[in-house]
Amino acid sequence: MSGCEFSVKAPWGELHLLAYFLPPGHPRLEEFLVGTRAARRRRAAEMVGHLRRIGVAIELEEVERVAGGGALGRPHVARVLVQRGLSDDIGDAFTRYLGRGRPAYVEKALPTLEQVTSLVHAVGGVAIAAHLGGLGTEGQIRQFQAQGLDGLEVRHPSHPPGTERRLTLLAQRLGLALSGGSDWHGDTDLGDSHAPLGGIDVPMEWLEQLEERRGRASRETVADTRGGIP
Repeated sequence: MSGCEFSVKAPWGELHLLAYFLPPGHPRLEEFLVGTRAARRRRAAEMVGHLRRIGVAIELEEVERVAGGGALGRPHVARVLVQRGLSDDIGDAFTRYLGRGRPAYVEKALPTLEQVTSLVHAVGGVAIAAHLGGLGTEGQIRQFQAQGLDGLEVRHPSHPPGTERRLTLLAQRLGLALSGGSDWHGDTDLGDSHAPLGGIDVPMEWLEQLEERRGRASRETVADTRGGIP
């Protein structure tokens, strides 16, 4: 199953949106991702520029090497700072330089949730709100649902049992799918918000429900197209 993690606007700033069952190479999806990658590279270049102005001399090319061809983000800048001995660890890099309000922070240009869910549904995928933690009232999640949200990631390394129960009950009450995952991004320094690849137990029935929802969404998309809805 292929997927992607998007960042979208939220009332509190940024929401991560997991998209599952994406078709690799789909032209519409690729066009969106190319634009997103270009924007992320511009943002990384700005962060490097801010760092250099305060005497922290790293190069954008170093950040690109660390990213290994992936879309650039703050964690890649942070890893360069750690590798160069300019920060003790990833957390220190964010605390000193890259976190909101710190010298090298650059605001991210974000699409709306509805823009991304519309894209995901158009290519046959489903969209899940990632690791909400304590964020998101029922009223807010209902708004997200009206904008195309299909489910909630209820099981996550950063979610204590009480949070998982709250989100599970909320998803069930609203008829949203359940999901879970390790949030592993290839890091060896996992911290409290990530787990090793395969380190989170996710019930098979959750995947089956996602697949069923995907199939239903695909049938609705075909019906809309046949009815003349673009």
